[in-house]
Amino acid sequence: MRTQARLGALVPLGIGALAALAAVSMGLGSPADPGPGLWPLIVSLAMVTLSASLLLNPGADTEQEPFSRQTAVVALGALSLVAYTLLIERVGFEVMTVLLLVLWMRGFGRDSWRLSLAVAVAACAASYLLFIVALGVSLPHLVAF
Repeated sequence: MRTQARLGALVPLGIGALAALAAVSMGLGSPADPGPGLWPLIVSLAMVTLSASLLLNPGADTEQEPFSRQTAVVALGALSLVAYTLLIERVGFEVMTVLLLVLWMRGFGRDSWRLSLAVAVAACAASYLLFIVALGVSLPHLVAF
């Protein structure tokens, strides 16, 4: 199990390192005038630090859970977020948000169709009203009021 824990620490370590490089390339600015890469760099460095500590000290053998069906659900959830970000500009915020929430609630959570659709549509409408209408965030969307 220690090998499994170490492998589990390598993935976020690599992602954090790549994110840190991307953050530096965006420009850090200064503390008085922060650039767009400053906060992503701080979060990436925290991720690298925590991953490195897990890599060096994985803990006792009893602390880890074995890979199971739930592990696949987490991986599919992460892949669905990647698909969401890749398709949101083509399909629109509303459609992708409803599809993602239905997938998570019905597919992963095994909620009823009625509950999944109701929550997905309500959450999408609330997000639309908050981000697009109230805050004026520019998101690719199909519905225009």
